[in-house]
Amino acid sequence: MAMIPPKPAATTVRGSTADLRRLIATARRWDVIFIGLGLLALGIGILTFLALFVDMLIDGWSRLRPEFFAQFPSRRAEQAGILSAWVGSTLVMIVTAVVAVPLGVAAGIYLEEYAPKNWITDVIEINITNLAGVPSIVYGLLALGLFVYAFGLGQSVQTAGLTLALLILPIVIVATREAIRAIPAMIREGAYAVGATRWQTVRDHIVPYSMPGILTGVIIGLSRAIGETAPIITIGALTFIAFLPPAPVTAEFPYLSLEWLQAPFTVMPIQMFNWTSRPDEAFHANAAAAGAILVFMTLTMNGLAIWLRYRLRRNLKW
Repeated sequence: MAMIPPKPAATTVRGSTADLRRLIATARRWDVIFIGLGLLALGIGILTFLALFVDMLIDGWSRLRPEFFAQFPSRRAEQAGILSAWVGSTLVMIVTAVVAVPLGVAAGIYLEEYAPKNWITDVIEINITNLAGVPSIVYGLLALGLFVYAFGLGQSVQTAGLTLALLILPIVIVATREAIRAIPAMIREGAYAVGATRWQTVRDHIVPYSMPGILTGVIIGLSRAIGETAPIITIGALTFIAFLPPAPVTAEFPYLSLEWLQAPFTVMPIQMFNWTSRPDEAFHANAAAAGAILVFMTLTMNGLAIWLRYRLRRNLKW
């Protein structure tokens, strides 16, 4: 009986190579499609933002003058300014950052490095993640009942800063934990191998290496807080204020004053809301100018974060 000769091995290898090339070509094609869709989505987002920003800048360009920053709000649109609004926003953001950043970073470090892995920790993590998506008006109602009525802090800069600190606290905690998780395990193992304690490892290695990511989360939170209106209105911020809080720095010892924490206030979003609710087109131009300034303040904060992150990463490489 004649035996059928087997197929040459070269044919099998050639077929496998052709199949592999087809798979690679298909994967590259999908990569190109995905990159194109990503660039398209990015372009739509950037163009939409630029269109809105340029339109707002054109509407408010006539009001972008030095006196616009140095004048108080007025019933006359030509004489109205944002002095009390931008000063109030600055003071509120200082309180927000002083409260939310240390507390959020410390909580993130504890949950990631020290907290035991049990059901209590799991419940805390789930609640923190859920709180990051809670509508801001809920924080305003909480602050109204807690800070204004229960603690008696009143409708002040301090209350506004604490309210916005609660708002961005989950964002800072989540960002801190994600930045710490990105640190390779070999860094911890190397520190423990040379005899470092857990605190020394966290202080000298984990926190410095994760600081760029932590800063990103902090600036994202502060950028959200500076544009919030609902919680600030809920706690009773003024829509028309023609005076400034007391100065934080005084000429007499101890040269620092905390009276400004108890002062009434207004912020940029509320001032814009007040102007846009009026029928006069001149007030709408003021609102557009204030909006452009608020966008510039937010971009400045993000630019500062990018610069700090770059410096920190460069120092870590060295």
